[in-house]
Amino acid sequence: MKKSIILSLFLSVSVFAAKAQNTVAVQYQELLSKIIETTPALPADKPKSMNLVMEYAKTMIGIPYRYASSNPKRGFDCSGFVSYVFQKFGFNVPRSSREFAAKGEAKKLEDAQVGDVILFTGSNSRVRRVGHVGIVYAVEGDEIKFIHSSSGHAKGVTVTSLNDGFYKKRFMKLVSILE
Repeated sequence: MKKSIILSLFLSVSVFAAKAQNTVAVQYQELLSKIIETTPALPADKPKSMNLVMEYAKTMIGIPYRYASSNPKRGFDCSGFVSYVFQKFGFNVPRSSREFAAKGEAKKLEDAQVGDVILFTGSNSRVRRVGHVGIVYAVEGDEIKFIHSSSGHAKGVTVTSLNDGFYKKRFMKLVSILE
């Protein structure tokens, strides 16, 4: 009698667990569909994995700024964020913002594409040396948005428009790191 009760209980729990897993799988599929729907469109020549790279980068929005860090548990500086995101997807990228200036293929700003790396001066735009880096997040007409870890007002990973005068005057270079 005890064995049949235990067996019956086990089967009930197993059926419940299977239904719960199915519910989680359905929720996951719905979430994945929403992510795909909201992902900025990429040109046909970019690898499909770039969608995943940008979605992954977006999950980091709000992680605080932390000087000299590439650890999401502690925070990111600008180049720590960019290198962390790309390295998670197998891209060989530098760790410092200055090293990005010599990496990849230089491009004109009007040729910007999602996934390109955008380079800026440090906070003093008169010192024309790379000191900040981000990833092009969206190109909507003449507006370019980039995702980066800012030590400024946002104090962490955020999306900013290049049309913001502060960054526009600091712009130095755009590079494609795709090999």
